[in-house]
Amino acid sequence: MTLTLSPNDTAMLNGEQGAAAQMAMRILTTMAGVYGASELLDITAAHIDGCLYHGYSGLEFAEKLVAGGAQVVVPTSLNVGAMDLIHPEHFQGTAQVAEYATRTMKAYEVMGCQPIYTCAPYQTGYRPKFGEQIAWAESNAIVFANSVLGARTHRYGDFIDICAAITGRAPAVGLHLTENRHGQILFRLENIPERLLNDSVLYPVLGYLVGSQSANRIPVIDGLPETVTEDQLKALGAAAASSGAVALFHAVGITPEAPTLEDAFQHQPPEETITVTLDMLRQMRDKLATVPDGAVNVIALGSPHFSMTEFADLLPLIEAYPPNPSVEFIVCTNRIVQVNLQKRGWLERLQSAGVQIVVDTCVVVTPIVRARNGILMTNSGKFAHYAPGNIGFQVVYGSLEECVRSASQGRVWRDTDLWE
Repeated sequence: MTLTLSPNDTAMLNGEQGAAAQMAMRILTTMAGVYGASELLDITAAHIDGCLYHGYSGLEFAEKLVAGGAQVVVPTSLNVGAMDLIHPEHFQGTAQVAEYATRTMKAYEVMGCQPIYTCAPYQTGYRPKFGEQIAWAESNAIVFANSVLGARTHRYGDFIDICAAITGRAPAVGLHLTENRHGQILFRLENIPERLLNDSVLYPVLGYLVGSQSANRIPVIDGLPETVTEDQLKALGAAAASSGAVALFHAVGITPEAPTLEDAFQHQPPEETITVTLDMLRQMRDKLATVPDGAVNVIALGSPHFSMTEFADLLPLIEAYPPNPSVEFIVCTNRIVQVNLQKRGWLERLQSAGVQIVVDTCVVVTPIVRARNGILMTNSGKFAHYAPGNIGFQVVYGSLEECVRSASQGRVWRDTDLWE
């Protein structure tokens, strides 16, 4: 398919707007050909995953853009990096990796990106509006923007994201286009207890089930309560994007493109219907654990990053059941939330109780956990999915209360009625 460029696209490609813009447009037009796009479209915002250090090539790429005078032309936020720049003492890796990781993050700041360093940019202030065309990277940010906000982004990854931000353009393909946003597979909840439907512990498990069965299809979920919260949808989407390639889901009566079941499918029949039972959810919950219940060494919360609402739920639990000194208790969040915690006096209370607050990064992308191995317990489907492979910890999954009370006892505590 022939790619038609605007006069401004051509000017960038010809180097008329500088070396960095030329480099970005070359990459973007090459990828547009891979995608099969016939044109590029304007974007209004970007979210960059390339600031996370994976190796020297990523740093070299960013610094080459800087040397070419790169500047973003749309509001652009940054995903987590490999360093907590506010608390660098948390980093447990080598000095060289710390240096390269910091340089990578700072290079993106020089390009004009906003240094919020969070996987949940939608909870830090700027939220793209319904129908807004954006270029977001980071799997949970993508699925939240598409699903909960109704903005439009394809699945972008490292390097393509910053090229879109520098040029203000993206290939007109995939989820940017209305005809590609209809549901394909239906998940119908049946006879799920009301208490479980309203408890946040359900949503990572449901998301993990949905992702594992959907692969790269667009799921539609029917049967969620109207009271479902943004944080619960955040957890659902993050888990679905971890176990599958889910970049958009519809929740009937909840998300903006699914006021009815028919609207969610754009009046087409589903390719498949799956009835979700309590027994299926229990089985998926058990798959999130890699070891039986027993002793725990680390509690890790905040993937996606913890919101103020989640901290409001955590604080009274922590003060009622303070962590055992032998258990590391880590919560990952962003700088804006940390400032708000400090203003309310919550930060000191959490730290006094033994909670380590981490910003700018998270425990599964960089060495923060002091223990080198053991059992990590979490309420995050994303942490549960990635921790064994990324940092070598065995995993136990539980609710927020189960995590807190387990940290206090040093062993897994269970609410035995939760899944009944």
